[in-house]
Amino acid sequence: HAILRLWKRLRTSRVDILLLLTVLPNIWGRLIGRLCKVPAIVGTCRGGGSPYRQHEKLLWPLADHIVCNSSALKQDLTRHYGVPQSAVTVVPNGVDTSLFRPPAGSFDRDAHRVLCVARLVPDKDHETLLKAFGILAGRCPEAELLIVGNGELRGRLKRMAEGGPAAERIRFLSGCSDVQWLLHRSALLALSSRREGLPNVVLEAMACGLPVVATAVGGLPEVVKHGRTGLLVPPGDPGALAAAMACLLEDQEARVACGDKARRLVLARYSLQTMVQAHESIFRNVLRAN
Repeated sequence: HAILRLWKRLRTSRVDILLLLTVLPNIWGRLIGRLCKVPAIVGTCRGGGSPYRQHEKLLWPLADHIVCNSSALKQDLTRHYGVPQSAVTVVPNGVDTSLFRPPAGSFDRDAHRVLCVARLVPDKDHETLLKAFGILAGRCPEAELLIVGNGELRGRLKRMAEGGPAAERIRFLSGCSDVQWLLHRSALLALSSRREGLPNVVLEAMACGLPVVATAVGGLPEVVKHGRTGLLVPPGDPGALAAAMACLLEDQEARVACGDKARRLVLARYSLQTMVQAHESIFRNVLRAN
């Protein structure tokens, strides 16, 4: 039904630019957009597996331009999918720094809570996070893990947590649109992903003054500066992930310093205004070329 509605809309309405977001729209939108003779089509790649899932080797010529949110994704597109450098622009995600900001006044964070906000899907590799927390729990007796998200692996991950050595210190919450209060009540954000673009939650956490422990995949090293705004570890390595989380949980001074630098970095490079202006420039150039 969505595909038919899109077809009818593009046939009956004037559309200057068709902007496609997420995997399925980037496939069907390009095909239908070209059949309907839309003047300009802008595709996007925003996740680590997007180039493959969107069949970019076949479909990139159907977009006038492609926007991706990390330099790592642009390299993937140009090196492995044949997309010309000139056809891709990197526009990092932007975050509302007036909404996502450190807690006001004397609000105290929970110095022992590790927060993970991510879809419960294979790319996010929560299994490595659970194994890492099992190691961390033995080193930091007060540590707790809060996993927030929905997805196909929820049941399997809950069973894994319940059978682990720190079951009573792991909680699952359903995904929600408002994560600010969770960020304010946590000591650090942890991501154990095997593939990534540039996750919004990382920027939101950093804007709230929270340090990040993450895997060095996709666009994460572009934002999480090792030893400055957080710590990076190899993917699929529970021991390294546990050690990095323990390092920040056990050193409040380092944790606060990383959080302060994280906030400053987001203010300087990842504001909503910067993101909007970059998209406006792309749209103007695409319209001029068509």
